[in-house]
Amino acid sequence: MKIINDRMTVVRRGGLVVFLIGMRVNRWWKIHRWLPVALAMPRMLRELRSRPASGFIGGITLPGMSIQYWESTDALMAYASDRSGQHFPAWADFYKRVGKSGDVGIWHETYAVAEGSFEAVYVSTPPTGLGRFSELVPARGHLARARTRMGGKAAEVPSPPAPSGAPDAPSA
Repeated sequence: MKIINDRMTVVRRGGLVVFLIGMRVNRWWKIHRWLPVALAMPRMLRELRSRPASGFIGGITLPGMSIQYWESTDALMAYASDRSGQHFPAWADFYKRVGKSGDVGIWHETYAVAEGSFEAVYVSTPPTGLGRFSELVPARGHLARARTRMGGKAAEVPSPPAPSGAPDAPSA
């Protein structure tokens, strides 16, 4: 991906849901238990990317976990309970194959984030995180500071002196 040599931020209307999901292999020698679990997530992500109406905004896969962005908790829960999609059979297979054996652990965390309750800044990076899936704009003017990106008033926090050569003094 191309590096954007600027200070950028995300512009997004409405809230979003951040969903973290992962697995932990507790007994590496039991490949027959953990490999099917590890292979299920890429199938689910492919399915979600092919369904623009699902409410899935995008996701990033890291070793052992995935960071996902969703339009709403309703969209996330609808996917989780959709018996015709990839998730339900993978979930049922996990409990049948692994259950509470302790061979493989799975976990997730869900964060519903209201509009005006999140902000992001990216400096000299390729589109990253939420910035990969949302509109990126230069972090200037009222978007230069974390507080104002989150809907606060600039007067609430005194501005530090700008370093020489910086367009605006960053706060985050």
